[in-house]
Amino acid sequence: MDEATFQKKLSELVAEIDTLPEAERSRLRELAAETQQRHEDIKKSVRGLQESLDFLRLSIKYLMFDLEATRRENAYLRKMLEQDPGKNAE
Repeated sequence: MDEATFQKKLSELVAEIDTLPEAERSRLRELAAETQQRHEDIKKSVRGLQESLDFLRLSIKYLMFDLEATRRENAYLRKMLEQDPGKNAE
């Protein structure tokens, strides 16, 4: 359910609650308000999780870049050692 549909359904529920007898209204209004608050809390949590995932993806990209650079440097240094083994024996 998307945000617009949720808000529409919640508004319809509140309007329906307003047609009930006063004895039932207050408790149901309370429940509707709690539902709205929980929905907002869930949205906030999802946003936080999405930001954390985005940061994790970016961190992994940097780590992969660093790993590839290290592998290239390692290969280059091994090649240098193989080309001139006599200088390393000194």
